[in-house]
This record gives sequence, structure tokens and C-alpha cells, in this order.
Amino acid sequence: MNYCSNCGSAEVSKSVPDGDDRARWVCSACGSVFYQNPKVVAGCLPIWEGQVLLCKRAIEPRLGWWTLPAGYMENGETILEAAVRETREEACARVEISHLFTIFSLPEINQIYVMFLADLSGPDFAPGLESLECRLYKEERIPWSEIAFPTITHTLRFYFEDLKSGSFSQHIGDFLRRDGKLIMRPQLKIDGTEIVTHW
Repeated sequence: MNYCSNCGSAEVSKSVPDGDDRARWVCSACGSVFYQNPKVVAGCLPIWEGQVLLCKRAIEPRLGWWTLPAGYMENGETILEAAVRETREEACARVEISHLFTIFSLPEINQIYVMFLADLSGPDFAPGLESLECRLYKEERIPWSEIAFPTITHTLRFYFEDLKSGSFSQHIGDFLRRDGKLIMRPQLKIDGTEIVTHW
């Protein structure tokens, strides 16, 4: 920060406020403390007759790559509303949320992905402003090498694994960089009331 967004002063620097345990941007002129928190990305894994709806991105990052409809939550909306809105905006599709499916933490870029399983209300969809194309895919036809983000790849893989087992779980994990490579460390798999560690 170059200036305080509260009083406009240039007397802004990083320091650990009283009672805190990490550095924050603090204005020494007015005493304002600025907390920066992770952004939440909400989206859906929409299903129609055993097929998954994917969108080809019309924007950077990963222009031209495939993804599930998802995006940043807006202020004043619930996470379910955000997932439904993003699906409507990116795929012009209406969905009925089934249940929470994956939660991924990406501490390196300060993001949290929350993806829901959802049923398409019908086979009506079309690319929105942020999509070049939308298409239904069976597992064997998914363009795995062209999926935009690791969070989406893992969400899809978990879905098809659960589909084969006949039991859908909630999957929680962290994406961490180790030795220059981004890895996914599964934390929990929640089956009903039982919590099973993966790692």
C-alpha cells in the first residue's frame, strides 16, 4: 500500500499490530489496520445425463483452456448463490445444487476453491461473455491436457472416482509448492460422519 484508503496518508507500512501475530499494513497517521484475506472462488460441477459441462475460457489466465464454471464470490451473496451465478454467467445454464464436493486451499496465491456437485436443469447452455465454448463431456472425452487449473483437474478426477465407487464424498486438500512443483496434499475425505485422513 502506498496510501491509507481511510485517511489518504502516505504513512503506511507493514508492522505487527498489538494483539496480532503477523504483519499487516498499518497507517501510523490514523491507526487503521488493513487485513488482507484469501479470495473465495465458488463454482459447480454441472452434470447432465452422465456428462460434465465444461467451459472454454475466453479470458486470461488460461485463455482457450477448459474449466468448470467458477469465479470469485461477490460481496453480499452466499457461496451457493455465487456458484449458481457463475454457472449462469459462464455457461448460461441453470443448475440445482446437489451438495458440497471439493474445498481446496491455495495459500501461495491466497485463494480457496469451493466446488459443488450440481444437476443441470436441462440441456440448455451457451457460452457466456467469459467463455468461448461450452460442451458436455463423458469421462473418456475430457481434454485432460487442456484443463485450465489443477483445482479443476482434481475436482473432475474425484468426481469420476466417486462415480465408479457409487458413493460421493466431500474432498478437502491443499495445493502446495514443493521443490518447484505444485502438488495437491489431500487432507480429509468426509464420508457421512466419519473423517478419514489421506496423508
